[in-house]
Amino acid sequence: MAMGAGQLRGVVERLITAGQWQAGGPHIVIVSDAGYDVNRLAWVLRDLPVEMVGRVRSDRVMRLPKPRVLEDRFRPRRCGPLPAGISPPGDITDTADLDRLYDAVRERGRGLDVLFANAATASFATLEQITGEDFDRIFEVNVKGTLLTVQKALPLLNDGASVILNASTAADHGTPAFGAYAASKAAVRSFARTWANELNSRGVRVNAVSPGPIDTSGITELVGEENSAAFKANLGAKVAIGRIGRPEEVAAAVAFLASADSSYMMGANLYVDGGEHQI
Repeated sequence: MAMGAGQLRGVVERLITAGQWQAGGPHIVIVSDAGYDVNRLAWVLRDLPVEMVGRVRSDRVMRLPKPRVLEDRFRPRRCGPLPAGISPPGDITDTADLDRLYDAVRERGRGLDVLFANAATASFATLEQITGEDFDRIFEVNVKGTLLTVQKALPLLNDGASVILNASTAADHGTPAFGAYAASKAAVRSFARTWANELNSRGVRVNAVSPGPIDTSGITELVGEENSAAFKANLGAKVAIGRIGRPEEVAAAVAFLASADSSYMMGANLYVDGGEHQI
């Protein structure tokens, strides 16, 4: 599941403050996320020395409210205008939206050091139930959208940049009615291997992170508010550590993959799953 705006603060805090950057101040971080709106993310990060955080999501696929409605609802009006350099919401399956995002990065003139491709969507449907529309919707966002997000960033990636793809433990097991989502995440995992080979000559590292069940708003969006608590409890009971994960636990893994501390990792898949698939 994609992490929401507030839940990503830990990622950027670690990236910017952990002393893992070259001299000259923080470089640009792009976060591609399918959670809540960009304004909340902007205000979460407003006190951090982030030059730009771009967020591109699949609004129409997730059936979220229009960006303008989210802006009106969540912007803290007493705080004044949004911080400069925050890219407006978009759709990762829309090349024009991605072009607009990366044009903003290009104008900064500092390239791109970290790309976390995190946007995704999911739905439940068995083999008997799934339609071509269901399949196309999931693969358009999770597979095509991830490909476009990274492809269009290529001219901006600095030598030694880190690209992190959000896969999932769902790709490793056959959860009934979750086949299309699992297959899409298997494709993302495969992308990490192939792109690591293709970008190796530039010193760009590509890795994946595979979260297990994580306590995010994506669960509620998937099963509904009334079913959320029971669904989370059921998921937690199946995890070796005895609970579902916290977003900041995934954030720490992403920060590690984005940093020089993971300099000897390439094409890897880092599990953050509470032992779900390990023991």
